Amino acid sequence: MSTKAPNPVDKYVGSRVRMRRIMLGMSQEKLGEALGLTFQQVQKYEKGTNRVGASRLQQISEILQVPVSFLFDGGPSGTANTDGFSEGSSPAYVSDFLATSEGLALTRAFTRITDAKMRRSIVDLVEQIATREGPDQR
Repeated sequence: MSTKAPNPVDKYVGSRVRMRRIMLGMSQEKLGEALGLTFQQVQKYEKGTNRVGASRLQQISEILQVPVSFLFDGGPSGTANTDGFSEGSSPAYVSDFLATSEGLALTRAFTRITDAKMRRSIVDLVEQIATREGPDQR
């Protein structure tokens, strides 16, 4: 294989690192400092360009205050699956959405709403807006 395309697992783990780092309000520079790396190296990890070693995964999970398994949850597995998802995983668009700043901001704000009826009303509103926008693009 002559092209150096990132491995799907490396990309997924990197996106989970990015998502958690953003959830904590941590910059790439701060994470890099905690790891003894440059922010450019953190960028490469987050894009999946560079593979993260086992000891570095452990270190990242401690800094981000999550178990190592969090970085792999819902990701691609090494075995083929007929529908493209491992059992219990979320579709890729969910992970992609949560990896954006808008997705994280919306999720953070939504989870702070304690009134279940209010949350349901918000979901209904967003679904109505999406219906007016056009068909589902997934």
